[in-house]
Amino acid sequence: MRSRLYFIPVMFISLGSLLISGCSSSSAVVVGETRPAITPEQVVLYLEPPEVYEEIAFIEASSKASMTFSEQAKMDVMIERLKKEAAKLGANGVLLQTTGDQQSGAVSLGTGGGTHSRSSSVGIGIGTSIGMSAKAGKGMAIFVPQPEPVPVPEPEPAEEN
Repeated sequence: MRSRLYFIPVMFISLGSLLISGCSSSSAVVVGETRPAITPEQVVLYLEPPEVYEEIAFIEASSKASMTFSEQAKMDVMIERLKKEAAKLGANGVLLQTTGDQQSGAVSLGTGGGTHSRSSSVGIGIGTSIGMSAKAGKGMAIFVPQPEPVPVPEPEPAEEN
């Protein structure tokens, strides 16, 4: 009974430290003029630079602490976090520069037992650890000016013969 009472606080402490360790998942270094914040849905992801744009900030994000398991889901979370960081700065685009994997922690499990007598004792333990990774990406938060609409000339009426 005593070992069960010990297990519960250890479980909550471990879970809490796992959640706290993964709180920081994006950052920005401003290098240009920021604008009023927009929604992340308005931010476009660019793999190649557009013809005209203004640099706003270097941004980084990861899928750390997202509780996703597939590689595609981790990539989606990382890109969404890049867009959120850009949107906070008023950037309407993210020029993606690099992506890769990042070590984000490990999950460990162990158990042990033992016995003792008056003149001897025996103990045994076994454990395992599984590494966890996250997707990380870097980009440039950019502002792409919207082109002015080009007026379309009215067609000339056809002349009758």
